[in-house]
Amino acid sequence: MKKIPVDCPCCEAKLKVAKLVCDSCETEVVGKFSLPVLMQLTIEEQEFVLNFLMHSGSLKEMANQMGKSYPTVRNILDDLIRKLKSLDHTNNGSKNRSI
Repeated sequence: MKKIPVDCPCCEAKLKVAKLVCDSCETEVVGKFSLPVLMQLTIEEQEFVLNFLMHSGSLKEMANQMGKSYPTVRNILDDLIRKLKSLDHTNNGSKNRSI
């Protein structure tokens, strides 16, 4: 899976989406839009989230599939939760909301 870049290759600042285009009618929406929080994760982190959902949130099943111990998978999830909260706080300033 190829990931959309989220950081500027020159200065490493966060990139924003500037244009969306409809393939059907070619309507264009232009502006500066922040990337969704999940898109700011690495490919490995995105795959972990997808697998978590596909396994109905069962860390035991994920541990078996990944060939890792349950505590290791739990630690990966906890790290990812912390990162998502940090990204959400960064993107939304002082707004408090659940992910």
